[in-house]
Amino acid sequence: MQLTDALFNWLQIQIVWEARPNDRSARDTVLFFEEMLREDHQVTQLTKKIDQHTYVIEYEQNGEVKSQTFPRGAAEQLLKDIMAEPKYNQSFE
Repeated sequence: MQLTDALFNWLQIQIVWEARPNDRSARDTVLFFEEMLREDHQVTQLTKKIDQHTYVIEYEQNGEVKSQTFPRGAAEQLLKDIMAEPKYNQSFE
């Protein structure tokens, strides 16, 4: 998987997990993408920032600080899709 795709997938599922902190599948998927980013792309120190229109992921790769920007609407689409589907809106207690 390309670095940009892995970062975007991590961002989308991170947004889901933050909105649904008891969702173990979301947590496990975040951890999966973090492992992939670490092992396949030597990415560490992932952070995200949000403004009105974009998400910015800052990360370190091979000792160099880098960033990648994604449109806010695209990044939040997975959460919107999950929330719109009744079978996925159950309690995760």
